[in-house]
Amino acid sequence: MTGIRHNQSTCPVAERPVPAGSDPSRIRAYEGKPGRKMRSPRVLGLVLAGGAGRRLAPLTADRAKPAVPFGGIYRLVDFVLSNLVNAGYLRIAVLTQYKSHSLDRHITTTWRMSTLLGNYVTPVPAQQRLGPQWYAGSADAIHQSLNLVHDESPDIVVVFGADHVYRMDPRQMVAQHLETGAGVTVAGLRVPRSEGSEFGVISTAPDGLTVTEFLEKPANPPGLPGSPDEIFASMGNYVFTTDVLIDVLRADAANSDSLHDMGGNIVPMLVERGMAAVYDFASNEVPGALARDRGYWRDVGTLDSYYEAHMDLCALDPVFNLYNRDWPIYTNVPPVPPAKFVHDAPGRVGVAIDSVVSNGVIVSGGTVRRSVLSPGVRVNSWASVENAVVMDNTVIGRRAVVRDAILDKNVVVPPGASVGVDKKHDLDRGYQVSAGGVTVVGKGVTIAD
Repeated sequence: MTGIRHNQSTCPVAERPVPAGSDPSRIRAYEGKPGRKMRSPRVLGLVLAGGAGRRLAPLTADRAKPAVPFGGIYRLVDFVLSNLVNAGYLRIAVLTQYKSHSLDRHITTTWRMSTLLGNYVTPVPAQQRLGPQWYAGSADAIHQSLNLVHDESPDIVVVFGADHVYRMDPRQMVAQHLETGAGVTVAGLRVPRSEGSEFGVISTAPDGLTVTEFLEKPANPPGLPGSPDEIFASMGNYVFTTDVLIDVLRADAANSDSLHDMGGNIVPMLVERGMAAVYDFASNEVPGALARDRGYWRDVGTLDSYYEAHMDLCALDPVFNLYNRDWPIYTNVPPVPPAKFVHDAPGRVGVAIDSVVSNGVIVSGGTVRRSVLSPGVRVNSWASVENAVVMDNTVIGRRAVVRDAILDKNVVVPPGASVGVDKKHDLDRGYQVSAGGVTVVGKGVTIAD
């Protein structure tokens, strides 16, 4: 899907109605005594990072989907972690499972919090705490990790996915959750009704807040109250009141017919109880956001959407702004020199146009257009790189051509070779070509003639 920008909501959070069946008394625990400052709720962040990401193969051949590089220097998991940390939620467990080594290493070396203050971001692998079985679904992952919740005793548990590109201030979603007294609040993204069959769809009551149905990729989804041509697509981000989460997870675990999925089982269970509300992502105001990137959200679950999200970064006025200093995206930057461009002879100029070029890159007499280059990439003389995503330490030889392609780390394109130019030839050589015509080459491959 394309990046989506939204209009600002005209309905302040405090004026939104309380969902039917919810308990407004829940928020009183945070009101404090008259004349005293309201106590902030204790919030624990749980990030679901166990996805295998099979549709992103070969980029996920030996890494989990949240560990896939993005935007030159980042990993996909950095976006959700940055949103939580920027909001001041500094106790976060990242639940991992498949091929998690590079993800675990990235989190432990990059996301270091102050132990003096009891803060942490920690990867938590599947541990078979409740018996000899791995996670059976996203809900089961949390159920098997409830010891984390019991240890922290939070008031609120924020459960977010780890594989989307976006900015969001989750404090505003938590504030609505407390004000309505809902058991769960689901983040909803406004998308055209015609695209409803691609998403889990949140159907609401006339108040636009109470969730009445949670539909999985419906053929004919109902429109929103007051906006019949739009629907709420689930973003996979949830805010739970802790005791409600524990109760519903235990009920789900006891159901042998359940798929133990957050969106497919847990949320519908709370919808039936009248305890589910939706949070309109269009109303979220991120500090420092510009009009062009406000409300941007990308599900990069396919090779084409992953590629297109990178191309979003290359525009003169990118629809996703990496340069927002008020809400930065954090990561670990390798200790390599700044980018370097050399040679200025006729027909042999080192240049990059409409591109994102990371530190450690050397463009030595080659031409780069509308591409994203990760640290350590080298583009040699008379080479051409166009509409491409090129990851760490890839070498592009003299007079080589890379076009409409994704090259994973440590790929070698020999002098005079080409990739992405002839899709049939790419397929014959064993490289993957996406439905949108993007050639993808896995780690450490040397391009064949």
